[in-house]
Amino acid sequence: MSHRTLRILGLAILIVGAFVMIFPTVWMLMVSFHEYPERFRTVTELIKEPWTLRNYLDALTTDNFGRFFANSLLVATAVTAGNVIGCFLVAYGLARKQMRGRAVLWGSVIGMLALPPHVLMIPLYRMMSALGWINTYAALIVPWCVTPFGIFFLHQYLQSLPSSLEDAARLDGASEGAVMFRVVAPLARPALVVLAIYTFLANWNSFLFPFLLTNDEAHRTLPVALAFYMGKQSIDWGHIMAGASLAALPVVIIFLLFQRTIISALTAGALKG
Repeated sequence: MSHRTLRILGLAILIVGAFVMIFPTVWMLMVSFHEYPERFRTVTELIKEPWTLRNYLDALTTDNFGRFFANSLLVATAVTAGNVIGCFLVAYGLARKQMRGRAVLWGSVIGMLALPPHVLMIPLYRMMSALGWINTYAALIVPWCVTPFGIFFLHQYLQSLPSSLEDAARLDGASEGAVMFRVVAPLARPALVVLAIYTFLANWNSFLFPFLLTNDEAHRTLPVALAFYMGKQSIDWGHIMAGASLAALPVVIIFLLFQRTIISALTAGALKG
């Protein structure tokens, strides 16, 4: 098989893969712009019918959609900031400091990675209930500010960085805080960006624990609200898809604004010599 044939075959596979990944999003948008889309049997019928913004207007003006959106934005942003700072501090200590019990702490981090999140449902709920944090933002933010994955990910990245710059900074009289935030943090920027993106997406789309730890509308996040919205609307697909499209909007905007940073961060490990 010639090189040209392989390139064409590879391009065809990429096109098919892109279509498979993009089609659900396109279908969601098409359904969201039609009233009662379930009556249309084919894509052609759906395209020919008049398009409307009514589903979006209804979603924005009913059911406290703005409040749910703000709750998701607050929780995802706060957890992302906590992960970037908290996990960096813990990972730096484990990667650079010689201290008693470090092996035990590192082993506990690895052990937590092996546990499925669902195992934490009952103990976490009981803990939040004992603290009086049920139906509070604290229950949605504090338990996730430092995660085993974030510690493991940053620890592995920091171990790959040379310590010579840190030693030079200490010889110049830099404090430990200055070494961490002025020397190590800039070097670890690609890993911190990747962790921030992963954490924001995971918490923006999180359903299980926000559903478990809140039962009032004041603290309900968007994924949980959409699940209840489905029930209230008796599976009104037009309104549901409009809400889902609005929920996906922040992620799309973030990618469009920071796509160069995201791509460079994701490829930093592969390009590092």
